[in-house]
Amino acid sequence: MKVKQSKCSLLCCLILILLLSFISGCGNEDVSNGRVVIKLVQYKPEAVEIFEKIETAFNKTHDDIKLKIDSPNDAMTILKTRFIREDNPDIIGIGGDIDYSNFLDSDMLMDISDFEGLKDIKDNYLNINKDLEFIPMKGVYAVPYAANAAGILYNKDMFAKYGWKIPVTWDEFLHLCETIKQAGEQPLYLGYKDTWTCLAPWNAIAVSLCDSNLAYKVNSGKATFKEAYHETAIKDKMLLQYAQPNPVAYGYNDACTAFAQGQSAMYTIGSYAIPQIKSVNPDMNIGSFVFPASNEEGVNVLNSGNDLMFCVMEDCKYKEEAYEVLKFLLEDENVQMYIDAQSAIPCKKGDFELAYELQDMKEYIDNGIAADFQDHHYPSEMNVQSMIQTYLLDEKENALDTFLNNFDKEWKRYNRDIIARVKEYQEKGE
Repeated sequence: MKVKQSKCSLLCCLILILLLSFISGCGNEDVSNGRVVIKLVQYKPEAVEIFEKIETAFNKTHDDIKLKIDSPNDAMTILKTRFIREDNPDIIGIGGDIDYSNFLDSDMLMDISDFEGLKDIKDNYLNINKDLEFIPMKGVYAVPYAANAAGILYNKDMFAKYGWKIPVTWDEFLHLCETIKQAGEQPLYLGYKDTWTCLAPWNAIAVSLCDSNLAYKVNSGKATFKEAYHETAIKDKMLLQYAQPNPVAYGYNDACTAFAQGQSAMYTIGSYAIPQIKSVNPDMNIGSFVFPASNEEGVNVLNSGNDLMFCVMEDCKYKEEAYEVLKFLLEDENVQMYIDAQSAIPCKKGDFELAYELQDMKEYIDNGIAADFQDHHYPSEMNVQSMIQTYLLDEKENALDTFLNNFDKEWKRYNRDIIARVKEYQEKGE
């Protein structure tokens, strides 16, 4: 009998220990050794080393907060899965695109208007986020951290060799392409096998020819893509005559490698491609300039969007501690470290040193002469990049009308609910 009681007591003790361990483990998710744990998930795996340094530096200087940063591959899929499971981190680091619009529309993000660090952020990057709202909202829901720049990368040594000048109008650009051909060089190299690369020149041209809030105007019934994108589509297709034969046979890596090896004078891609290019040719002398899509020099703007920004989740239990993390991320030393490693543009005001490759864009960057990527407003289901690729390959006389008509048709198909809500919003006069 005593043996049975002993076994029963031992079993109860084991259960109690396991229960206490479970409770303790649950507590450790939010508190570790008396320190509040702030979990941050960011979507740029190429920046994992930078965020490991930031995490280490933060934890060394904060006794009351422990920062845990996760930088997974395919972070957006993982985040969406966690949202479904209601396993939200405290802060997310994402890009300013349609995913941000959807998260915001689902009331998942905290209004951080009272975060003092916002006063140090450049107005144009804060305004870019307002254009991403399906319905105009009060408040601020993200801290823009780093932006990218998309225009035209060029081989500075080749330009110096031939005495070519950076064009500032569309006609000057076409003249430069002809001049490059006459010199026996390849003007452009395109990697259109990877359909997403079709968006690079498309965006860089469209920002100077279209309104930054075009998507909202279309949803409001005040504009059509057929009219707004007419000139952009024509000019985008004209690039093919200055590219290598059959650009859809070559992908992004092929184009980066070809440009790195001097097989073209220019490459219509964003600054995000510079690390890839330099992995092939570390010594390449690369420059970049704003795509001169308009013949009015003053109309042309830099294609630049929020490549990385931080949002506090609405259900974050430790707002004050989350703000402390944001404050640390915005320290000049950390911002400079990030933009150095990623050839990025700081969204924070201040005297930061730009990457050498971005110096030709400095005037536009410093003065906020920039507009967001048009594709940041496109629903992924619409697959616009494939639509553009199909149009570029279509040699029929009605290719342009077919493409533009289809754009409006598909937009209405995939944005039906948003269009209805915008109509309701405007009818209420809010």
